Amino acid sequence: MKVEQVMTSCPTFATTATTLADVACMMVDQDCGQIPVLGGDSGRKPLGVVTDRDIVVRAIAKGRNPLELKAGDVMSTPCITVGSDDELSVCCDAMEREQIRRVLVVDKAGDLCGIVAQADVARSAQGDRTAEVVKQISEPNGGG
Repeated sequence: MKVEQVMTSCPTFATTATTLADVACMMVDQDCGQIPVLGGDSGRKPLGVVTDRDIVVRAIAKGRNPLELKAGDVMSTPCITVGSDDELSVCCDAMEREQIRRVLVVDKAGDLCGIVAQADVARSAQGDRTAEVVKQISEPNGGG
């Protein structure tokens, strides 16, 4: 099964200059916990991601006012990506290796075209592989 068969296409995204308030609103509107941050020459290259945890840990917990911060101030890097035409196993391997629950998907030009979440893997009916991905992601010191 290919990544493009399970990914969410055309995810909402921010730029490094997007306010954290706007990023939080995107999360609410999209019912998600991660927003990709794009930039580069085409403006569509993934630079990082902002998670709900990034906002709490890198802003609020450090006494920084999130209303004064931008996505670029708290985003997680490096950005882990897989290709849309990769096998889903490649995506699962990346999630396990990096202990992350979501992976950005890029097209052949390296531009954002989708996102795969742990739930997408579960819905793909990968059976034992889903259990292994969840186990590896959930190990202590796991990512978001």
